[in-house]
Amino acid sequence: MRENLHRFFRAARGVGVHVSPAESIDAMRAVAQVGISDRAVLRDALLLTLAKSKDEKLALGDCFDLFFSQPELRQDQPEANDDDASQDTDQSPASSSASEPGEGQPPEGLGPLAQMLLSQDRNAIAAAIASASGAASLSEIRYSTQRGIFSSRILDAMGLQRLRDDLDQLTATNPALAERLRAALDALREAVRDTVAQGLALYAREEAENLRNEILRNAPLARIERRQVAEMRALIRQIARRLRERYSKPRKRQRRGHLDVRRTLRRNAAWGGVPFLTAWKRKHRDRPKIVALCDVSGSVAQVSDFFLLLIHSLHEVVDDVRSFAFSSHLIEVSDILEAKSPEEAMAEIMSKVGFGSSDYGSSLVDFEKSFMSALTPQTTVIVLGDARSNNLDPRADILRRISERSKRLVWLNPEGRLAWGFGDSEMPSYATFCSVVRQCATAQQLERAVSDIVATYQ
Repeated sequence: MRENLHRFFRAARGVGVHVSPAESIDAMRAVAQVGISDRAVLRDALLLTLAKSKDEKLALGDCFDLFFSQPELRQDQPEANDDDASQDTDQSPASSSASEPGEGQPPEGLGPLAQMLLSQDRNAIAAAIASASGAASLSEIRYSTQRGIFSSRILDAMGLQRLRDDLDQLTATNPALAERLRAALDALREAVRDTVAQGLALYAREEAENLRNEILRNAPLARIERRQVAEMRALIRQIARRLRERYSKPRKRQRRGHLDVRRTLRRNAAWGGVPFLTAWKRKHRDRPKIVALCDVSGSVAQVSDFFLLLIHSLHEVVDDVRSFAFSSHLIEVSDILEAKSPEEAMAEIMSKVGFGSSDYGSSLVDFEKSFMSALTPQTTVIVLGDARSNNLDPRADILRRISERSKRLVWLNPEGRLAWGFGDSEMPSYATFCSVVRQCATAQQLERAVSDIVATYQ
């Protein structure tokens, strides 16, 4: 049962349930208390110890039902009747008199697998399949193309080679019994295929999801298909969660600094240098301040959702963040992002200022007129946009003043670098005053850029 629980924990991780080593120990202790005889009690014990949310509880319940289900053997095997028995006696009297098996009992001399199949002991067959699946390391299956090889491994572990020898022997001595055994073997193959399909659903889901996420992470945000938008939003939420976990709680050692050996020795001279009192080197860190300007105009409408999701995560990672959104004019959206869920915040922001014709010059004028006081020498300004201003005055002079008043100015552009400066792109004019200019055409590039920005404050 211990091995089964370990495989179940792996399957649970595949459906998105985080199972830490401590949680797995708690679950195993709970199972030791309640036992495994009552399937409903076992299910409740695992759900109570492992699930941390309603979604995880539903996913874990489905995983449990699939994990502990057993593929059924087909019931299409031909049954031996009196006519077949008498016919076998007439055709092969020598073999019949030699073995004389009891009614319903397989003849002696056959291998364990043949004996099991002919006796039609379903519990024994199911247990043998489960044992062979463990021996064949079915929990290591990752791709659908591996179904054939794992099916062969399980059948070999159950003794398929000996079963083939028994079939050859019975074909020559007892054709009717050989036909029954051959039908039972077909049913066994079907049950093994079902077991492998079940294992694929349990253990390959995480690998398939990782592969799908890796493809999405490198897909251009501007060319995401409609059917992939929900998956991309889920991926961006995962990125935001990683950022929160990585940077929201700085390590104590980082806050305290490194041991100052000289000051420690001087402070403890009275005790012969025994360090009763320690002195630490403290590295001064500026309090993080971020101002984010996000373009939500029609030209970047397909990627602005993802930009806003990342900005929403910044409000949970950094204490002092002020966020603004603009198309032809600029408004502050900090309160919206802090008070509402990402989906509600994005819908409200887009309804107020989204999908318009972009005018970077007018938006920069709005910022300088009303919000320039938000900038300090400790502020990092992040601009997320394609820098396309419809051939209107770009007002690069305002961006220069923003750069001068802030610690640094970072521009994240969803367009490829080859498009910068062509058409109505003002990127070359703006890049002159930026400390960092990064292409953020994919989710992976966007995560790296935001991670690098936040890491400078840790």
